[in-house]
Amino acid sequence: MTSIGILGAGRVGTTLAGKLAAAGHQVTLGVRNADGAAALAGPRITFADQRTTARTTDIVINATPGDSSLDRLTGLRAELSGKILVDVSNATLDGDDGLPGDLCYPGSSLAEKLQAGLPATQVVKTLNTMSFMVMTTPETLATPPTVYVSGNDEKAKKTVTGLLGDLGWQPAWIEDLGDIITARATEAMILVVPHVLRRHGFRPFAVSLAR
Repeated sequence: MTSIGILGAGRVGTTLAGKLAAAGHQVTLGVRNADGAAALAGPRITFADQRTTARTTDIVINATPGDSSLDRLTGLRAELSGKILVDVSNATLDGDDGLPGDLCYPGSSLAEKLQAGLPATQVVKTLNTMSFMVMTTPETLATPPTVYVSGNDEKAKKTVTGLLGDLGWQPAWIEDLGDIITARATEAMILVVPHVLRRHGFRPFAVSLAR
């Protein structure tokens, strides 16, 4: 069992929390108002404020909005020191229709910015190239999906790969791209998604490799 903190209790955070708790991990969801969210707690899932969540858990998942993640998480530098930070967010600027229209960090990535701002933390980028429901049910897609992994620390990536297995990802579906700079490629993949959604509607998807 691993103690996992998830910053953000929206659809992504709660979906991940449920599956990781079901796999036997102790999960703390970091929210702005812990008292207001306490009624949603269940077996192996508790709630706390985000600072407490980052301080008291072994692995932290960033499921906060990507356009504000950098300021939010660098404000938790001491709490995240020495820990693995799994970044599943995309930092984008919305277009007129509310869908991602551009990147907040062109020529870089949120993951790279987080690693630079949190030098004592092992940042691993993953799960950001799919709709949130596919993160925990990859087997439901008609085509085997791909989940990409980027990070500087090999041990941290191995730990995160184990968590991906708990979420239902088979080893053949996991693509380790290399160090954290490779995250700028997967974060840029989000720009194809709005065009697909406009043509086909909101259906589960993953941006995957076909071999």
